[in-house]
Amino acid sequence: MKTHLLRYFVVLAEECHFGRAAQRLCITQPPLSMALKALEEYLGVVLMERDAKNVRLTTAGEVFLHEARKVLAQIQYAGEVVRSVAAGQEGRLDIGITGSMVYRKVPDFCRAFRAARPRVELCLHEMSTREQLQAIASGQIHCGFLNIGEPPQGMRTLSIGAEAFVCCLPADHAQAGVAQIDLRSLAHESWVMFAREVAPANYDNVITCLQQAGIHPQTRHAARQWLTVMALVSTGQGVALVPDCMRHAGMSGLSFAPLAGVDALTPAVMAWKAEHANPLLQAFAELVQEQVLGSMSALGQRQKQSPS
Repeated sequence: MKTHLLRYFVVLAEECHFGRAAQRLCITQPPLSMALKALEEYLGVVLMERDAKNVRLTTAGEVFLHEARKVLAQIQYAGEVVRSVAAGQEGRLDIGITGSMVYRKVPDFCRAFRAARPRVELCLHEMSTREQLQAIASGQIHCGFLNIGEPPQGMRTLSIGAEAFVCCLPADHAQAGVAQIDLRSLAHESWVMFAREVAPANYDNVITCLQQAGIHPQTRHAARQWLTVMALVSTGQGVALVPDCMRHAGMSGLSFAPLAGVDALTPAVMAWKAEHANPLLQAFAELVQEQVLGSMSALGQRQKQSPS
């Protein structure tokens, strides 16, 4: 059944007059009569009783008018949805995050995007860096927020800012509360490390910090999440280096201190497939970039205004 037959029928039913209906449809009367005849033959029922001037719906025609309107409305809605999706105004984005990204800017990015595009559904999936890279490559998620230095081949990244590592100590540690900490003073401590197989960049960055201080760590525990690392430290299982943002987790029994004489950062990026043409993903990446640039600009202004 061709949709123009439904449209002709609805207009004719509303006008109850061939001449007025043809004028409204910008056609002549013969094609309108032929369309009605074709529709009735297709359905095998009489939809309208007509004479030379007037048209009256049969009982079957009244029912079909209701159904035809629903079909035409659904077709119109489908077109609006498709156009909205193509414009990046509607749809769904599946986004991977590591645990620490909750304490960075990722929730702000999502909040801003939902405000700008309320008909878009954002779904967050907690995954390790390695799991996210695999999920992006397989199409399981559209993008991810993770910790890597160089992106794998075929993947694009957008930096959302690197963070300094800080020392995480039990609250009752002898050096808890110091303004800065010299890692060399912790050379004989047991260390809680991030598992390398989960996020190689995190592990390698921590090892680089310790090597700069001449420390070959005695590793007692390896964890898959920064929160687990901190929980182990809080129970006296050792000390650790964690991203500065993890202070905001609010975990008790811990003390944090900046590192003295060590320049080490943990990178954070948004990553996605390079050839991905999803307009929603493109719009989200543009918003993230705007937010990151805005934060950098605001930080620069605060630094200029602060006394030297």
